[in-house]
Amino acid sequence: MNKPVFFNTLGRKKEPFEPIDGKLARFYSCGPTVYNYAHIGNLRAYIFSDILKRSLIYNNIRVKHVMNITDVGHLTSDADEGEDKMEKGAQREGKTVWEIADHYTQSFKEDIAKLNILEPDIWCKATEHIEEQIAQVKKLEENGLTYKTSDGIYFDTSKLDDYRKLSGQNTEDLKAGARVEMGEKKNPTDFALWKFSPKDHKRAMEWDSPWGVGFPGWHLECSAMSIKYLGDQFDIHTGGIDHIQVHHSNEIAQAEGSTGKKPWVKFWMHGEFLVLDKGKMAKSGENFIILKTLEDKGFDPLVYRYMCLTAHYRQQLTFSWDALETAKNGFERIKTKILDLKQQKAPNADSPATMSKHEATFLAAINDDLNMPKALAALWDMLKDDSLSGEKRRMLAERFDEILGLSIKEIGTDSIPDEILTLADQRQIARENKDWATSDSIRDDIKSKGYIVDDIKDRYTLRKA
Repeated sequence: MNKPVFFNTLGRKKEPFEPIDGKLARFYSCGPTVYNYAHIGNLRAYIFSDILKRSLIYNNIRVKHVMNITDVGHLTSDADEGEDKMEKGAQREGKTVWEIADHYTQSFKEDIAKLNILEPDIWCKATEHIEEQIAQVKKLEENGLTYKTSDGIYFDTSKLDDYRKLSGQNTEDLKAGARVEMGEKKNPTDFALWKFSPKDHKRAMEWDSPWGVGFPGWHLECSAMSIKYLGDQFDIHTGGIDHIQVHHSNEIAQAEGSTGKKPWVKFWMHGEFLVLDKGKMAKSGENFIILKTLEDKGFDPLVYRYMCLTAHYRQQLTFSWDALETAKNGFERIKTKILDLKQQKAPNADSPATMSKHEATFLAAINDDLNMPKALAALWDMLKDDSLSGEKRRMLAERFDEILGLSIKEIGTDSIPDEILTLADQRQIARENKDWATSDSIRDDIKSKGYIVDDIKDRYTLRKA
């Protein structure tokens, strides 16, 4: 079996993947900030991480997967300024920050379940790991990498020669592109490790520390919690491309600055944006589309998953309702084909070599940096191969679905009422007698009862509408 090859942001090229520990891949995904619903652009990133995780398992590599829940410290500005997003959410809805965190954490978990995204082995909340975050700041302080200002403890990025190794930016580019006021910071790229609580009011979330009452910086949680659960060095870290320049660069600085281990993470993998005609999707205004929005318009969440599979994770995917409708049609074609194969009774002389060829083609696409468009094409080539029996094609489709996550095995498992089956048989007789008026009338009757009949040559299939 060929080894998977992934694009590593750190090296800016595709590299063969092999776990540090042999057969166990230790894997961290940046999770949601739970101050609002995850929009479908956010969810595309988690579908990408899910495909990656499933592909490792498909390659007989065990996975230990950790995902954080950011429930404190994520300010509205990357410049370590502005309101904490959690407190802003609490003010917006008239609830406590703890209620906001619980509600949107549960909502996120419900969304990923609808999308067939496998849960991580470990969920970890920032608020439940304050001790670990304080310990990491202490270590950075001991190593001479911090300084104190009036509003917090900051990381001095000038102490690292390779701070920009993930982003690839040089100092002048960063200065030219700086969007923040320096304030008391020594360098534009310095960032907060621990923020002091305002003196004029008490925050809903704050803790004692050696430096004063306050709360951790957003970047700190990921490095502290991933090290706790995955060790000083691990295999894969994923996130969106918007994390490369700031959040992930700061994670690396903290982790390698506190442990001395380089590289901290072997593979950095980043997913591209889902975009609308009006630009990047965001949690504000008309660009804020959540999974429930799709459901309210009659789309199965798995249609959105299928849509995400039609583009490579490192390519922008443009969302429109027309594009989602096209994805729905593609997904329905797969379901219709699977139902047709389930009803085929005639045995074929299945060739093990042919089956192996189809699986090898599919696996080659998967292992070439998760090329899902090619993987879908391999699925269709296999489904159309009449040299294989319907049973064997279904078996392969279910095998491929271990990565695709489209619930292929469940297609057609719902029992169809006898009344519908009788009507469908009557319609088939009408079709054979070329009684098109009766055939059309029965088809409409079947549809009114919540089912769709699809004609395939000299037979038909039934499915729920």
